[in-house]
Amino acid sequence: MFSLLRRGPARLTPQQAHRQTSEGQAVLLDVRELPEWQAGHVPGALHLPLSRLRAGTVLPETAQGKPVVVICRSGNRSRTATRILAARGVKAGDVAGGMTAWAGAGLPVTVDRGTSGPIA
Repeated sequence: MFSLLRRGPARLTPQQAHRQTSEGQAVLLDVRELPEWQAGHVPGALHLPLSRLRAGTVLPETAQGKPVVVICRSGNRSRTATRILAARGVKAGDVAGGMTAWAGAGLPVTVDRGTSGPIA
């Protein structure tokens, strides 16, 4: 499991994030906006845009009380989201390089129709 560092939440490689979330050690949370999510996301990821997280929206019920790995397009918004979550007492880390790195590593990306998808 990832650890919280003194400088803030941990950064995980796409491979580490995939392993932890697929093994049920953590929940994957995508903080991109809806059009980005619809263009392609990680199968099984939960969706909560950073804009809503900033506004105080709580984590989806299935993520509450669990470690969270956050992902966005490039890693900037997910880094912000991990800080917000950590301030709320959530154990959180983010995917370095975001969906761009995830897809570049050949990890699964899907669209809501269940087919393989690009990222936006």
